[in-house]
Amino acid sequence: MSFSPPADWHCIRTIDAHTAGEPLRVVVEGVPEPEGETILEKRRFAREHLDPLRRALMLEPRGHVDMYGCLLTRPVTVDGDVGVLFLHNEGYSTMCGHGIIGLVKVGLEAELFSTREPGIVRIDTPAGRVTACAEQDGDTVHAVRFENVASFLLERDLRIDVEGLGTVRVDLAYGGAFYALVEAETFGLALEPSNFARIVDTGMRIKRAVMAGYEIRHPDGHADLNFLYGTILTERKSDPLHSRNVCVFADGEVDRSPTGTGVSSRAAALVARGELEIGSPVTIESLIGTSFDVRGVRSVAVGDREGIVPEVRGAAHITGRHEFWIDPSDPLRGGFLLR
Repeated sequence: MSFSPPADWHCIRTIDAHTAGEPLRVVVEGVPEPEGETILEKRRFAREHLDPLRRALMLEPRGHVDMYGCLLTRPVTVDGDVGVLFLHNEGYSTMCGHGIIGLVKVGLEAELFSTREPGIVRIDTPAGRVTACAEQDGDTVHAVRFENVASFLLERDLRIDVEGLGTVRVDLAYGGAFYALVEAETFGLALEPSNFARIVDTGMRIKRAVMAGYEIRHPDGHADLNFLYGTILTERKSDPLHSRNVCVFADGEVDRSPTGTGVSSRAAALVARGELEIGSPVTIESLIGTSFDVRGVRSVAVGDREGIVPEVRGAAHITGRHEFWIDPSDPLRGGFLLR
């Protein structure tokens, strides 16, 4: 069967993948290049001018509450290979580790961009430069490791009053975005899929409380980075270098992967607490049992904070190719969400 949409319909083509279970919808065609000299400027332009397209791709009926995507842009640095904006149900992330792994997999295998050095992808993100290395067998990318932006512990043992949970001890840490790190056992909460609804509720209660009670400021970054992206609930395993966490971010999204920026922030917090040495890897599981490896490759100063440059390793898989049509007469063309 052949069908050609009318000329006034908008067409968007994507390649979809998942990284450790977390979706990534990579826009290939149909969304204009955002304007701006920096990736943060491009992010603001997209938020102000292209948001109907984000909503159409991320929300129902084409997406769902936990859909995630990315829009590739021209690089903004002289040695960059590609720029990227990350999309979710609420807006635009400043960085995304599972997205980096997925876009390198899709980008190299589908030849969406070229690189100056084989297997090395220098990516301009809103949070800064991220350098990824593809582990390849011929043209197939089996895994990706990347050096993230400088990550650090902002506040240790912050006490926050949370509605329904009492006073909660929180570490605030940065790994490309800011997270509230909280031990799940504080609430007797096992990080298992059967507790999904309670995990979302707990994570969002903590996120809202921190946002209301603490003003986040990056000590050496742009003001556009000064917001809490999500809550990471943690659970230690018997092995001190093996743990599980779940990230609740944006408007109640739950990351199926261990969260690349999240494990970066956790590694930074562990190093700052003296619980992890530079160079020692940690394996961190997701809610569904998939995992990333993370380690601090070197120490770095971030303003007046001591931080690390984390390296994260994981794998992605391509799931399909899509051609979406937006009918201008469709009353739900802008998307909607049900929970």
